Amino acid sequence: MENFSGIPEGYKRGVTKYIVVTGSVISGVGKGTFTSSLATLFRFYGLRVSMLKFDGYLNVDAGTLNPYRHGEVFVLADGTETDLDLGSYERALHQELSKDNYLTAGKIFKHIIEKERKGLYLGRDVQFVPHVTGEIKYFIRKLAMKTKAQVLIIEVGGTVGDIENSYFIEAMRQLRHEEGRENVLFINVTYIIEPEHLDEQKSKAAQLGILRLMSLGIQPDFIVCRVSRGLENNVREKISIVASLPEQNVIALHDFDSIYEVPLYLEKQGIGRAMLRYFRIRAKPDKKFRHAWLRFLQGLRNPQHEIRIAIAGKYTDVHDSYLSILKALEHASAKLRCGISIKWLETTELDNATHDEIAKKLANIHALLIPGGFGKRGSEGKIKCIRYARMHGLPFLGLCFGFQLAVIEFARNVCKLDANSTELDPKCREPVIDLLPEQKNISELGGTMRLGAREILIKERTLAHKIYQKKIIKERFRHRYEVNPAYVPLLEDHGLVFSGVAKEDKRIMQILELPRHRFFFATQFHPEYSSWPLRPSPAFVEFVNAAMKYAKENSH
Repeated sequence: MENFSGIPEGYKRGVTKYIVVTGSVISGVGKGTFTSSLATLFRFYGLRVSMLKFDGYLNVDAGTLNPYRHGEVFVLADGTETDLDLGSYERALHQELSKDNYLTAGKIFKHIIEKERKGLYLGRDVQFVPHVTGEIKYFIRKLAMKTKAQVLIIEVGGTVGDIENSYFIEAMRQLRHEEGRENVLFINVTYIIEPEHLDEQKSKAAQLGILRLMSLGIQPDFIVCRVSRGLENNVREKISIVASLPEQNVIALHDFDSIYEVPLYLEKQGIGRAMLRYFRIRAKPDKKFRHAWLRFLQGLRNPQHEIRIAIAGKYTDVHDSYLSILKALEHASAKLRCGISIKWLETTELDNATHDEIAKKLANIHALLIPGGFGKRGSEGKIKCIRYARMHGLPFLGLCFGFQLAVIEFARNVCKLDANSTELDPKCREPVIDLLPEQKNISELGGTMRLGAREILIKERTLAHKIYQKKIIKERFRHRYEVNPAYVPLLEDHGLVFSGVAKEDKRIMQILELPRHRFFFATQFHPEYSSWPLRPSPAFVEFVNAAMKYAKENSH
């Protein structure tokens, strides 16, 4: 146990090459975007790629994290609630990931404590080295074996110097030692400060961050410098000297109008080919994937139409809270060659708004989207926006909580019920939205919702069937509440159509629509989670298409 190295049975060194991406100076500079773009670049080369994100927080998963602090919670098909970077990874790779692609400090410590309680460490005192670092390496190698990846890209959350990721970085140092330098490559994404009053780039903070990484025993093989414009030659030279790297291994990564341009930029910089040479990998380019990516970019760059979509939510100050929705809209816009501008509506300010005030907020808007969410704050403002869209023929898409609020709005204003959700008012008179039966005796919050991909039965001769062209679809969920089955007949008698139900329990309503409306469509699931650049969500494509038609009909 003194040499607990974390090597699974059957593991062969050298089959998988590892790229470890760390950050320095500050967080939030685009490390996740770079990592995702690198994965796309390797897809261009026809390689089998997998990815891993490590987050240093003690939460077991991201399910209970506040969107204000951490952006959206992304849900994988297997139900794992993750950091938003996993969504970026799936969109970059065009493949589904699993719980094995995501590791938090809480997850690894929980696993270790459980093993210790069972006596599986044979009476040894459990330590960071070798036990924590060994379990991390075991997790990584198991992922490599499971995915049969030629390249496994590992993103270390946070920045060099954080206590939260120090033991993970130590595990990566050990990984290179054990796998061999030729099989493990390190990239540090650093930030070059550009004070406005000086009008020049300053690299001292970046140098100190790199030196800190090197003091931990890690020699970076490439440095990626985040800058708003090109990298000054003297800065490149300084970074090269302090990192003991050739200047061509110091890469500038400036701001782009679209993150989808970054893989092509990295390709032009030669970083991908340099890594292939480092690993001695012979690539067989996937021309079909690359050409499809270029066609997608052409759709983004050359819109033939312009529309304005209102997103009404309560986290509108933090756009990362709705990152997958924004990406799904981009994917649809590229397919339809339609430029989309977003108007953000903070619904906490609309709870007491009149119908005329709502009308002013939605003036010159071509579609309304109500995203997922939790809690009472801002819910009445969302309901008022939905009512306006229903009454005035404005294309509407409701997602998860937006689906539930659409039911409440219809029950109140069409069925004339004193309706609400027991989430918003536990003692409401007409609970048209209520807890799922399996949720009623659950006391813990983390990982206990209805999560992950589920099958949905689609009714024929409905908008849903027109959109999906299938009788059974599979989409991802994240909710505790559902349409109360007792009210379904009444809602349907008044004209609301539930065009999708859960395959596992047909009493759970999954899709609603209004047949006589231009486009009034809402889903209990999150179609944005499964939207990829080259395979946009059908629901979002039809939503944007309806907005385009509405814009054309209402142009002056």
